[in-house]
Amino acid sequence: MLSIIQKRISYLLKIIVFFSAFIGTFISAYSGRHSFMGGSRVFMYFTIQSNIAIAIICLLGFIFIHQGRSVGLPWQIIKFVGTISITLTGVVFCFVLAPALNTAWNIQNILTHVVVPVMSIMDFFVVSSTFNIAKKYVLYVIIPPILYAIYAGIGYVKGWEFADGYNYPYFFLNWGSEAGAFGFSDELPFMGTAWWILALFMFLIVIGYIYLLIVDRIKKKK
Repeated sequence: MLSIIQKRISYLLKIIVFFSAFIGTFISAYSGRHSFMGGSRVFMYFTIQSNIAIAIICLLGFIFIHQGRSVGLPWQIIKFVGTISITLTGVVFCFVLAPALNTAWNIQNILTHVVVPVMSIMDFFVVSSTFNIAKKYVLYVIIPPILYAIYAGIGYVKGWEFADGYNYPYFFLNWGSEAGAFGFSDELPFMGTAWWILALFMFLIVIGYIYLLIVDRIKKKK
């Protein structure tokens, strides 16, 4: 069981995640289509849905944990997979996208791509002592990026404009770059889209395993 302090901290973190996702997405939708992840295009609709899903997961977690209801394994796995996915969002933005884009560091992107991931990760570990997730479930963390890669691939083939003149959401999902699918180049994206996807999958699995090891340590100390 969680202590009163843990419950209060978790409650606060979930509230921050909820409002950061909502406010950040709202500002992005009206920031103009020329800004990074801005405007009311196909990609923005997907971003809105993703952040709403994050907010709903947080609120459901509050209902289950703070009202004393038992949390089943499916919910634990969803929480775990969602946390790993949002970790990837933060890492990709801070260390891949932001360095390549001079206009990326604005209030809406900081809220949705920095605050939301950091608060979500903190919340996961605050409540993790109540979880019992086996290491075999770590492979589930690649499901969301697989779905997103399919979504982006369909958009690429269909010619959806994620921004003016771009039929891909991120430079590493540009199948038509000089690197192609499995090639390499001297400029962005430096390696093919397939290599980027495989690298991200490996990153997710490693991070997922590390998170579960940390959870084990937290449970032992408690």
